[in-house]
Amino acid sequence: MAEKDAQKIFVASDENKGKAKQFRIFAILAFIIAIGFEVLAIMQLGNNPVKMAWLIGFIIADLAFAITGSLLWKKSNRLDPASEKNQFKFFVQNQLGMILSVIAFLPLVILIFTNKNMTGKQKGIAGSIAAVALVIASVVGIDFNPPSVEKYTEEINAQTDALKELDLADNVYWSKAGNKYHITEDCYHIADREGVTNGTVKESWEQKGISELCKTCKKKAEKEKTEASDGLLDLTQ
Repeated sequence: MAEKDAQKIFVASDENKGKAKQFRIFAILAFIIAIGFEVLAIMQLGNNPVKMAWLIGFIIADLAFAITGSLLWKKSNRLDPASEKNQFKFFVQNQLGMILSVIAFLPLVILIFTNKNMTGKQKGIAGSIAAVALVIASVVGIDFNPPSVEKYTEEINAQTDALKELDLADNVYWSKAGNKYHITEDCYHIADREGVTNGTVKESWEQKGISELCKTCKKKAEKEKTEASDGLLDLTQ
């Protein structure tokens, strides 16, 4: 029970929360612009004849901004994930890109196929383009492996335990531009880099989003542990 209570719970840093907030603002703006292009495309359907070049152009612009919004939203969730305790909030926060992408295209697709100012050929061309755009935007918007506070917490504790198994203290190093943490600051991957920071595995997750031990450091630690075990065995014999 004491070991369970000692688990380290992931908490996003203030810096990452600030970055996530910025990404979410830009993502929402991108979705607003995408829906704006959808409105412009719908307005084109009122023309007789419908200007296909403008309609297709607006659909493509809609898709570009919808994809941008989804990617920014996913990035924000990885910096400041939701908790799985509230399943509704967890679903909405992680799948908002998909939800807004459907809003940005589905009404347009329906109105194209029910439009009276377009010929069957025009409906086929524009409708197919809009339908494909709907699928692409929706798929990009889906987060198939959504992050969560619980998943990050589980991984942090698993990696902390992995350090203990290598007889290492929970004190690691990482660089400003790196994506792995290291056991020692003299690891050649970071030895000559600026902005090297040290702290716990938990802090490397919360401050930098680093989730993997340097393979060079891991091999070195495994070798040192084996050599230490062999030396102890020799002494006992």
